[in-house]
Amino acid sequence: MDAIRGGEHMTGRPTIKEVSKIAGVSFKTVSRVLNNEKHVSEETRRRVEEVVARLNFRPSQAARMLAGRRSFQVALLYDNPSPYYVYHIQAGAQQRCTELGYRLLLQPVDSQAAGLVADVMALVDEAHLDGLILSPPVTEIASLLDALDARGLPYVRIAPGIRAGAGLATTMDDVAAAREVTRHLIGLGHRAIAFIPGPESHVSSANRLRGYREELEGHGIAFDPGLIVAGDYSFTSGSEAARKLLDGSPKPTAIFAGNDDMAAGALAMAHERDIAVPDQLSIAGFDDSDLAKAVWPPLTTLRQPVRELAWAAADLMLGEHTLGSQLVLNHELKVRMSTGPARVKPIT
Repeated sequence: MDAIRGGEHMTGRPTIKEVSKIAGVSFKTVSRVLNNEKHVSEETRRRVEEVVARLNFRPSQAARMLAGRRSFQVALLYDNPSPYYVYHIQAGAQQRCTELGYRLLLQPVDSQAAGLVADVMALVDEAHLDGLILSPPVTEIASLLDALDARGLPYVRIAPGIRAGAGLATTMDDVAAAREVTRHLIGLGHRAIAFIPGPESHVSSANRLRGYREELEGHGIAFDPGLIVAGDYSFTSGSEAARKLLDGSPKPTAIFAGNDDMAAGALAMAHERDIAVPDQLSIAGFDDSDLAKAVWPPLTTLRQPVRELAWAAADLMLGEHTLGSQLVLNHELKVRMSTGPARVKPIT
């Protein structure tokens, strides 16, 4: 369809030369703006972006590749049993990549597979990736980090455990967050507080267990290994862990699960046994996923800024972030109806 652009009569899809002519700059300057490169004044960048928006200009991915020796493609590697966590990681990274003009490839992996490193390197070569975003537990695979460092390929890690101070990373303080949830339960009068950690392959599991234990001991409450039953961050594992805890001794008056999926599983087990939540048993989770608000009663949980962590990870690698290479984002306790005062109404 014919259109009037910048006072001129033009036809078909707008081109970079049309953008440069209307903006009054060279097409190389337009290319620098589109590729988010430096050495462009703010006034020039603003003028070019206004013309791009007015013309609804979309650069050809192939042309960008040929012009800049870049593919404008990055990949997100993930291996996590929680669909809610994975969804928000994907959404956050996708949003920032799109804003910066990059295509994000979503790549599920088996972090325990023997051939993982070779598979990732094959993906890098086949897709000509400009970088990788690693989410936990992929962030903990030392052999993969070594291979990426040797290749010189840019990458950023979300919530790293090993080599935490090296390279680009976004994270939150899991220890402090777990302490806050535990403190909330102690403040309600609970003393027999059980904890369901996630799998050992996730450093977050150990850090949350550490925070739980530190807060108990800080209030003079002895740590009881009998109140710890591990899960794997899945709903089913949370239900099974709760079953073991409720069959054990001492019986908990509160259960703190290392993520919302496991907390929802614990809640389902309580419902199955006609245990009133929170009158007989308080249950708290971690993440503040959509699931936390969908169950009944809605879960008290620790809001982990998952989407923001992924957005910031993409920004660290592709943008012009000036706040340093290690970003620590804030968490927030969300108190809902699944936790309440400890009452003398024993679970039978």
